[in-house]
Amino acid sequence: MTHINQMLEAYPKDLGEVNQQKLADCIAACFECAQTCTACADACLSEDMVAELTKCIRTNADCADICATTGNVLSRHTGYDANLTRSIVETCRMACKSCANECEQHAEMHKHCSVCAEACRRCEQACAELIDSLG
Repeated sequence: MTHINQMLEAYPKDLGEVNQQKLADCIAACFECAQTCTACADACLSEDMVAELTKCIRTNADCADICATTGNVLSRHTGYDANLTRSIVETCRMACKSCANECEQHAEMHKHCSVCAEACRRCEQACAELIDSLG
């Protein structure tokens, strides 16, 4: 059991109809993706052909920020706003899809882009599954 699961179980109020495992999986995927995108952007900056990776760097940075924010928002339950939650998770899903698409273009040449694309696809899927479970 992760600390995410433990914190969800320790929350003193009812979390409602949200699927706690899908919520925990999405939170974990968001934070993992944020870290991976940050590391990928940094690795891109270390490449000799950095100018050709400008869009990848920007996409990584945007995705990292959106994923971190989404993970934080999903970790707060007091005063829950279903519309805001759905909106931010959908935004995160779109950011991850965009970042994965960009990184996949560089994946054969740069291993860090391959790793990042995989993390983005996992987060994209976790976001989609959480959205579906919200009804």
